[in-house]
Amino acid sequence: MNNKKTASHYYKGKFEKQLQKYPGLQSKMTPIPDTGEKTYQGSDKLIRKKALVTGGDSGIGRAAAIAYAKEGADLAINYHPDEEQDAQEVKAFIEKEGRLCVLLPGDLREEGFAKKMVTRAAEALGGLDVLVLNAGIQQYEFDIQNLTSEQLHDTFEVNVFSVVYAIQEALNYLSEGGSIILTSSIQGVKPSAHLVDYAMTKSCEISLTKSLAAQLGGKGIRINAVAPGPIWTALQICGGQPQDSIPEFGQNQPLKRAGQPAELASVYVLLASDEASYITGQVYGVTGGAPIN
Repeated sequence: MNNKKTASHYYKGKFEKQLQKYPGLQSKMTPIPDTGEKTYQGSDKLIRKKALVTGGDSGIGRAAAIAYAKEGADLAINYHPDEEQDAQEVKAFIEKEGRLCVLLPGDLREEGFAKKMVTRAAEALGGLDVLVLNAGIQQYEFDIQNLTSEQLHDTFEVNVFSVVYAIQEALNYLSEGGSIILTSSIQGVKPSAHLVDYAMTKSCEISLTKSLAAQLGGKGIRINAVAPGPIWTALQICGGQPQDSIPEFGQNQPLKRAGQPAELASVYVLLASDEASYITGQVYGVTGGAPIN
């Protein structure tokens, strides 16, 4: 039986107001996001690939990890220690697909963890072909005078510094044909007033992608970014959006709904695959119709 959903089946209604403590659990969201367990159909595009996905326990990272497993890749996933329940679900699913799944819990705000994470992943997987840097912090604040140094540091530590550290270490393992994928955001090009620090970091990721494409091209290593629009993930209900904005989340997009993580999976698969061998330095918008240029 083919369980693949068409676009008409994705959730179009209003969301319930719901608040979780950061980093939150996908399994406790209403409705639970579609991360592709039943809807993504693989076609052997990543056979024998070895991939590390940060933030791989839920949301976009989970959708990418599940799609990679269905395409034949072995996985290492990083996640915050408080997300163990979600991570165990992903591990069980990937192993059911007959693929290896290595769990790497840790807080990317801790200096030095990012490099250790990459080393452990490469050692456990027997190499590294794909690095997906997806983990992120997003906390809204309408008044910049109330933006604390703690929030500013946390957001940059995870969204920018850990990304650089992970790439530095990954270059010891990635070889020609390797792929680095960053999860940026439409906020990196069209920032919202209440997401100042988050938008700054996402702009940094886009600049990093374009700079490193030139730097790494001679080694045959590609780097690209995905810029999601409003996607229904735990990031949104853990302080990423005001509670009053949750019911209408995504309704102002041309498609008149929020996206589901599974709807981004095919982009992550493409960028990880050999089919994208001549694609680097690009930013792929998955926004429900909002332009990123």
